Amino acid sequence: MRIAISAEDINGLDSVVSPHFGRCPHYILVDVEGQEAKSVQAVDNPYYSQHSPGMVPGFIHSQGVDVMLTGGMGRRAIGFFEQYGIEAVTGASGTVRYALECYLGGTLYGAEPCRESQEHAAVPAEGEYERDEVGRLREEAEMLRDQLDEVMARLEKLDAS
Repeated sequence: MRIAISAEDINGLDSVVSPHFGRCPHYILVDVEGQEAKSVQAVDNPYYSQHSPGMVPGFIHSQGVDVMLTGGMGRRAIGFFEQYGIEAVTGASGTVRYALECYLGGTLYGAEPCRESQEHAAVPAEGEYERDEVGRLREEAEMLRDQLDEVMARLEKLDAS
């Protein structure tokens, strides 16, 4: 099985998961057998600077991917992945290694459209998906805050036990 994970850098399993699959600069492709990563490859997102709906899912499909893990994606992208027979999974965060372990362990699954995509479910205006670096960092910070809240809640639950 081949799994693609949206990434901010090209550090393999130690890469930081990108909060949005279409606007990430890179993808980490991991070939998995059972629960073990057999090979890891970084590829650039050829549509990082600008893309239209369907272009990125098509690229991911061309890479022989079975599963796409990412922080978030829009409703239309989820539909494109379904058409290609690729399982889309949102809610990934942290490192690629962590997201992969969560997916393989069964705690990361399913795809929900991100809040931002719900605001522009129709065809986006030119450049609408490609916000500036500040916008991308704010989105990433929000996802990290959400992840920290989840971890803190789990810690409090463990402390109470």
